[in-house]
Amino acid sequence: MEQHSYIVIFITTRDAEEAEKISKSLVKRRLAACVNTVPEVSSRFWWKDKLETSKECMLIVKTRDTLLPDIIKAVKKIHSYSIPEIIALPIIGGDQDYFDWIDSELI
Repeated sequence: MEQHSYIVIFITTRDAEEAEKISKSLVKRRLAACVNTVPEVSSRFWWKDKLETSKECMLIVKTRDTLLPDIIKAVKKIHSYSIPEIIALPIIGGDQDYFDWIDSELI
């Protein structure tokens, strides 16, 4: 049986509408098995030499590492930011039944 590597991807969005559009696209295309939406996060960051503060939504995407390039392309086509936050972290362990479910839902 093939062994997969799983990741969690964090994506911030301008608002709930954009979060919904991106999460729906990723799940419908089977690039993500599950996407959680955190409705409001407070972000502080430098942008064009200015310290910014913004309210954003956060997406938490569960998928396989092999799908990351496709997810980045898909998100960039939809996202309103010129440089969206799309960062992936490895999952180092967890419930095998959950990982099996992830595999059953992805392309």
